[in-house]
Amino acid sequence: MLIGLVLLVSACGTPRSAKTSQGTIKSPSSKSSVGKTSKLRKSITSYAGEFKGTKYQYGGTSPKGFDCSGLTYYVFNKYKIGLPRGSYNQAKVGKRISLRQTKPGDLVFFGKRGKVNHVAMVVNNSSSGVEVIHSTSSKGVIIENINKSSYWKPKILFARDVLKK
Repeated sequence: MLIGLVLLVSACGTPRSAKTSQGTIKSPSSKSSVGKTSKLRKSITSYAGEFKGTKYQYGGTSPKGFDCSGLTYYVFNKYKIGLPRGSYNQAKVGKRISLRQTKPGDLVFFGKRGKVNHVAMVVNNSSSGVEVIHSTSSKGVIIENINKSSYWKPKILFARDVLKK
């Protein structure tokens, strides 16, 4: 029982611009490759961007340190959107969508052989790829283009729209 709980919790190793290794990523525009971005989506992703650079903390759910699902849990909680803890549980919320359909605020899940072990939040989806914010065990909270990542791209499982707006 305790082992299951540990695995569950640890399943991850005003608009502002954020800097990444790919350069500056602006907050989502009102139009993207997937249509208009709602004010709620813009606000959520902008708020998430404030935590860029926060250190990774196993089981962390606060600005003192986040794990992957702790970051999404914390950000959505500010907007009274209840997400469970653990990427595996968050992967059951909302509507499954294709990566091409993602909008800012949607969640992308990663893993191996269909088993979810990481979650990230979309900040932008354009012709150059899907940019996400997530907490990684090696770099903490970062923003990166998962379509250009040799590490993350092969681990993409699916995406979910948890906002439906």
